[in-house]
Amino acid sequence: MRLYALLEGNAETELEDREINGITSDSRKVQEGYLFVCIKGEHFDGHTVAAEMLEKGAAAVVAEHDLGLGKQQILVPDTYIFYGQLCAAWFDHPERQMKFVGVTGTNGKTTITNVIKHILTANGYLVGLIGTIQNEIGDQVFHTNNTTPMVYELMALYRKMADAGCDYVVMEVSSFGLVQHRIGPTHFRAAVFTNLTQDHLDYHKTMEAYYQAKKMLFDITDYALINIDDAYGKRLAGEVTCAMETYGNSSSADYYADAIKLRADGTSFWLCYGGKSYPINLQMTGMFNVSNAMAACAVCMELGLSNAQVLQAVQQCRGVRGRCEVIPTGKPFSVICDYAHTPDAIENILNSVKEYTEGRLICLFGCGGNRDKTKRPKMAKAAAAYADFLVITSDNPRDEEPEAIIQDILTGLEGSSVPYEVVVDRKEAILRGMQIAKPGDVLVLAGKGHEDYQILANNVHIHMDEREIVAECLTKL
Repeated sequence: MRLYALLEGNAETELEDREINGITSDSRKVQEGYLFVCIKGEHFDGHTVAAEMLEKGAAAVVAEHDLGLGKQQILVPDTYIFYGQLCAAWFDHPERQMKFVGVTGTNGKTTITNVIKHILTANGYLVGLIGTIQNEIGDQVFHTNNTTPMVYELMALYRKMADAGCDYVVMEVSSFGLVQHRIGPTHFRAAVFTNLTQDHLDYHKTMEAYYQAKKMLFDITDYALINIDDAYGKRLAGEVTCAMETYGNSSSADYYADAIKLRADGTSFWLCYGGKSYPINLQMTGMFNVSNAMAACAVCMELGLSNAQVLQAVQQCRGVRGRCEVIPTGKPFSVICDYAHTPDAIENILNSVKEYTEGRLICLFGCGGNRDKTKRPKMAKAAAAYADFLVITSDNPRDEEPEAIIQDILTGLEGSSVPYEVVVDRKEAILRGMQIAKPGDVLVLAGKGHEDYQILANNVHIHMDEREIVAECLTKL
């Protein structure tokens, strides 16, 4: 691609127009004729190797300040933002060829995006999905490493989606993706705010910074749907400037649920909006899934689908892997796998499951290493508030000692009368949880959800699928 075409007039240069062979912000990937964008990250500043990149054959470098490199440097105010524009141009602006729906918040993003995709697909649209579990183009599945991919990878994925003929792209939009401008110049037709609870404070440092990161999505959307059951949602509803509607469990919301009935195999409720009520019988259980289904329905109606199209499709949706997923056991007790890895998520899943648990509610959980330590005792307190028995174990320890993480967790149980056992090895912990389960009990495996791996020191991944582990444990019982 020619340099001037790539810049699209967004930056000035004294270089003659020439062919650019590639673009990157990764110094390890620079080749002859590449354009290297200097980005200052948490641990590395690309500006420090700009001259070296020119020696490697880069056609030019993009920087935020004068590096003394003459014509071969292109100066811009913000290289993060500019790199997103470059990537979009490099892939011929696929973000202009499809309609985008974004979902942000701490909890609920994965379920809402999957239900929206299900509704749109059931009504004849080809939909791309970008999220925590995987990326999808229709029925095609692609592996993902990040909830919101890095901007070059994201634009490359957009290109595949546009070339495949996708009408919509439904995506989880993370706080990292927003503050690091990973989404480039993407503009959204609709965006959802689910909630905000403590998470990622190792990166954002404060809840206010975390909130401001999430809020960025609503500056680049035509329509906002906001959960006003959440305190930050109420605040956001008073601050957004785009068209807006609300959802929640109160009749003060534009969309709300009434006559909710939870069952082990699903949930029924009436969806109320516009002065009318519509019956819905979900194949998903839990109060949080009532909220998730409402959000998905509201967005699809905003996109132009009829009530009948939306309501028929949502009732056919069977839920999402690792989100309140029932793992078959053939035993008189139940095992549920859920991704809950924050205090609020633990509270939500246990509160919902408690509603239909006939015996004891047993919760098995741990906390991730190299992540916000302050939420560890809060996770324990949230679990102890609802569970009748706890099994404390490991999650993704990464570079921390699992025993040290567990000690942090246990401080949250001081003063609690809820019985617990510590089993450091997660496989052994699952076996122990199933051994103590009695008829009518429900064992909730919290934290891993869809993940089929465990992350150890030095980012080593080992295979760990809790569905397989449960099956193995059944042979030992």
